[in-house]
Amino acid sequence: MADLEQFRTETRAWLEANCPPEMREPVRGEDDIYWGGRRATFKNDAQKAWLEACIAKGYTVPMWPKAYGGAGLSAPEAKVLREEMGRINARPPLSSFGIWMLGPALLHFGTEGQKQRFLNEIARGEIRWCQGYSEPGSGSDLVSLQTFGEDKGDSWVVNGQKIWTSYADQADWIFCLVRTDKADKYQGITFMLFDMASEGVTTKPILLISGSSPFCETFFDNVEVPKSYGDDCPAQVGTINRGWDVAKYLLGHEREMISGADGGERAAAIGSMMKRHAAKLGDELDPCLRAELANFDVDALAYAAMGEKFLDEIKVGKAHPAQPNMMKYAGTELNKRRHELMMAVGGSRSLEWESEATEKGKPARNWLRTKANSIEGGTSEVMLNVIAKRILDLPGA
Repeated sequence: MADLEQFRTETRAWLEANCPPEMREPVRGEDDIYWGGRRATFKNDAQKAWLEACIAKGYTVPMWPKAYGGAGLSAPEAKVLREEMGRINARPPLSSFGIWMLGPALLHFGTEGQKQRFLNEIARGEIRWCQGYSEPGSGSDLVSLQTFGEDKGDSWVVNGQKIWTSYADQADWIFCLVRTDKADKYQGITFMLFDMASEGVTTKPILLISGSSPFCETFFDNVEVPKSYGDDCPAQVGTINRGWDVAKYLLGHEREMISGADGGERAAAIGSMMKRHAAKLGDELDPCLRAELANFDVDALAYAAMGEKFLDEIKVGKAHPAQPNMMKYAGTELNKRRHELMMAVGGSRSLEWESEATEKGKPARNWLRTKANSIEGGTSEVMLNVIAKRILDLPGA
């Protein structure tokens, strides 16, 4: 404990010295988030300085080994870092599907060559990834996917379509599920990595009811994917035709990310914040609404405690493999409630769509966006089925 308190003291001092004031302000728009990649630009010098400081310290991926761009922190040290960043409201220096999803899969299944090449690029924000999983007709039943890779000796030729590919139009590379054996539904899928600039890859944005969207349709027309990118760096992660093993592992991390299992925004209490917001508008909160806010805060704090328990169980190898499904379901439902309450506090003003007073309708657009939480990363219905069967051991219908 003494060592951990010393680490906290040092971390607090480092953050005070290196996190610019601009990087402690709330995120107000997409350009306040730095995603990295070949085409990335910084909003301002502060955003650039904060990223560079964290890269040098290994704090873009603090728990990754130092050899792959991380800081090699233990889980308790990483928790202290999160707490201290939260204390000063520090923005994440880098947002990345490479950090949240692909990175853990590479650490678990990747070759040393893949780790050396891709993990360091991810940690430095030099490469931006998107996820090629869902297809038209293959969403919840993902294993029915039909995108096919034909073996051409030194390469695969990939044809097919993916949908709901977040930020595909801005990504550099894709981690993609490709069927490479049509005879075996489960043991015929390969987890491939390839460049989105490859000839034959096209994307088309999908507009959502919120008025904007990160989602795209992605099309592969005779895309040639080399089987190797150099020494000990194959295009596939894991074994050919065993990509479903990698896919399931990655899905667990995706569901943790969507749920905010690490105690993120959706696990934060909002009662006091909403009371201040109402006072600023000259309103008094209705007693029934105050009660709903109090109930939410209790549930949010309980969810944060459940997330901490889950992370502790992971550390000692006692976590149930279906727990990410539970966290994903609870977290997404909590997030929808959060934004419904925020709309209720704002009243009719929250329905406004265009003015500067509401930052171009941010409350309404964010509320509408949360409806996708219970679909993306596995629908709530599928999550409940998994919880019923694998955690509660309930009999099938």
